[in-house]
Amino acid sequence: MSDDVGMPFAAVQRPRPLPVLVLADISGSMAVDGKMTSLNVAMGTMIRGFARERSARGEITVGAVTFGGTGVALHHPLVPAAEARWADMSAAGGPEGTPMGEAFDLACEVLADESVVPPRAFAPTLVLISDGAPTSEWKPQLGRLLASAQGSRALRLAIAIGPEADSSAYRVLESFVADPIYPVVRAEEAGRVTEIFNYLTQSMSVRANSARPDDVSVFDPDDLHDLSD
Repeated sequence: MSDDVGMPFAAVQRPRPLPVLVLADISGSMAVDGKMTSLNVAMGTMIRGFARERSARGEITVGAVTFGGTGVALHHPLVPAAEARWADMSAAGGPEGTPMGEAFDLACEVLADESVVPPRAFAPTLVLISDGAPTSEWKPQLGRLLASAQGSRALRLAIAIGPEADSSAYRVLESFVADPIYPVVRAEEAGRVTEIFNYLTQSMSVRANSARPDDVSVFDPDDLHDLSD
């Protein structure tokens, strides 16, 4: 009889990360018409939904970058959803402060951190939500994000929240998505954000449990059109 005492056990590898990073506008205008309240409820509900998923293939990780007032912040680090501890966001500064370009740079830094998004991770999903156009330079920063290793392969979705989002805001959101197949989702009524995030939760859950979690075809452009006001 062989003696197995002292032989090392095979390491059990966690499922591959499936990152979801939300870029959220927290400028002062987000405080009106229930926009910030709806976004916080939607984020909390989405994270709880992700945390219930158990898949041997993909483990959904979730984080949030905020931008508004005079700066940007990593409001929630990119961690497995089951370990996430969501704290509500608050609108900051006046409506004139929307530093979206700086948010693109911070998102690029987060995605480039291999301790957070290792090379074995599945393609990230980036979700940009805003009620207005940037108030500072944004094109070079977006260019860096789209050219980065993780940003270039990410599925990028955008949500225009509130009736204030005009054509200039839409053009920026369309530049972020950078794919004519996927429309910018319009949520003129703040309450629609919960429905949109429910769709995101369901679609990401399908990805995590599919045979090919890198397949983003679960996000049907027609569904995104139907979600718009």
